[in-house]
Amino acid sequence: MGKDGGLKGALGLTGPEACLAYYRDWAGSYDLGFAVEMEYRLPAHVAAAFMGAQGQGPVLDVGAGTGLLAEALRQMGFKDPVDAVDFSVEMLERAAEKRVYAGLFQADITKPLSLPRRYAGIVSSGTFTAGHVGPGALPHLLAVAAPQAQFALSINRRVWTSAGFDTALAALADRKLITSLQLIEVQVYGAAAARIDTDHADDRALIALFRAA
Repeated sequence: MGKDGGLKGALGLTGPEACLAYYRDWAGSYDLGFAVEMEYRLPAHVAAAFMGAQGQGPVLDVGAGTGLLAEALRQMGFKDPVDAVDFSVEMLERAAEKRVYAGLFQADITKPLSLPRRYAGIVSSGTFTAGHVGPGALPHLLAVAAPQAQFALSINRRVWTSAGFDTALAALADRKLITSLQLIEVQVYGAAAARIDTDHADDRALIALFRAA
């Protein structure tokens, strides 16, 4: 796993440089050393929620990592183009090997994105969590979303209130920038996680489903 201890190290990251260094080291073992061993279910949950909401492409997979969410979408029969954006070049390199993306873009989503406003779907799994990205990134995602774009974003339950996601989404709804907000609570990991990381094995996430105005 990552040089600082896999998931525990990842959730304790502070600052962009630490994040880049951590995922540079974690990229090679992420799928087999984390996703498989921990029975990481969140990408499939997000994919299912997006499909259930009749989401369409082109889709932007935010914080795409090694491509687990796009893989899940493809396994569920999603045929439309999916692009990936991630902060880590090394993670994107692993994602590229899977051939599930039309385009791959390295970018910091806490800053405005140099992407066109063309995406009919925006999805994300595992990016909005401790040590990672806060709600300040949401306006940057809305800026590249086409009108009525379907969003499906996972937000770890641990940071839902403490990081202000609850108030940020409510404010976007009040300003009529998003509509049809729905929250689906899911288990992040399977039973195998209890043998590996008792601190996070029972983690839950909220999948925020909503549409751009």
